[in-house]
Amino acid sequence: MRDSKKVTGRRISGSMAGLAALAGLAGLAWAARDVPAALGGRLAGARADRAARSPQFRDGVFHNRPGTPITAPAPDRNLLRELLFGKQKRRPSAPVPLVRPVAATPVDPARELNVIWYGHATTLIEIEGRRVLLDPVWSERCSPSAALGPRRLHEPPVRLDELPHLDAILISHDHYDHLDMATVRELTARQSAPFLVPLGVGAHLDRWGVPADRIVELDWAQTHRVAELEITCAAAQHFSGRGLRRNGTLWSSWVVAGRQRRVYYTGDSGYFAGYAEIGAAYGPFDVTLIQIGAYDHAWASIHMFPEEAVTAHADLRGGLLVPVHWATFNLALHDWSEPVDRLWAEAKARDVRLAVPRPGERVTVDDPPSVDGWWQAIA
Repeated sequence: MRDSKKVTGRRISGSMAGLAALAGLAGLAWAARDVPAALGGRLAGARADRAARSPQFRDGVFHNRPGTPITAPAPDRNLLRELLFGKQKRRPSAPVPLVRPVAATPVDPARELNVIWYGHATTLIEIEGRRVLLDPVWSERCSPSAALGPRRLHEPPVRLDELPHLDAILISHDHYDHLDMATVRELTARQSAPFLVPLGVGAHLDRWGVPADRIVELDWAQTHRVAELEITCAAAQHFSGRGLRRNGTLWSSWVVAGRQRRVYYTGDSGYFAGYAEIGAAYGPFDVTLIQIGAYDHAWASIHMFPEEAVTAHADLRGGLLVPVHWATFNLALHDWSEPVDRLWAEAKARDVRLAVPRPGERVTVDDPPSVDGWWQAIA
């Protein structure tokens, strides 16, 4: 009888283990269900033919200017050790303060220029009565999987259904922290604005159901007019890729120009001579939105250090500098607050006008809030 009980017990334990394994496999399958779609599309047909005619395209991929590395080096054991055991404080010690945007103060529409930074690179430009959204990412993770990958350090300050009517949506490149499938799909359903993207990125949007007449693909130095704005795809020094394939789509910065006001957004980029050229060709700019975070000497050619961001701002002939690409996702080894601390010190040393808004806080470019060091209380 005892042996029979033992056998029965083993069978029950084996069955439970089998059920647990099946549940685990089911969980993995659920977590990975959207991954193939999130990887996006690939160059084909007329889109591939157009890419092949680009001065930036050769040998089947896009390139930076000659002599510039275009991919980050592969992680080595030292980097992985630092990621796991490093002493850097890569998260805030308390919740990031969020601001619910309120109605803007009425001004002459011809002079209107406001910026609302929602976190990371996602930013709304209010310019001369028009609304332009940059690199929208509302998902919990910047990853092809909803269950794995870097997780947000703060919630978006507004929901997607709370956004105003948009006139254009700009994408700088196809990395997950700048191009998010779920966000694109919801914006496609809720808004009617066109998506302006660098060459090749339209393949991803196609796969995600964005209508062809809402996709505008541009090469560097090409301009598209929308809602009385001239929007120019400008050079950047970076790389692209979702999944294992690299540089099958182009990366860019953006110029947003109204009749009187001008905005420049770097996207992701290392510091390069192109900033002075862009400033000469399209500036001066009332405000620059410049990437300051996720830097390392191992990939200095494709992400700027904060001090370089100030130099880029000067090259661009910028008025007000608003930093982006920090505070929301943990993507590098430096302390959470280090990028903006270094930026503030450099801006003061070089007498550069700077605004560092809380996520959701509207910055009126002609009357920006003073820098108050809000992040230091939670660093």
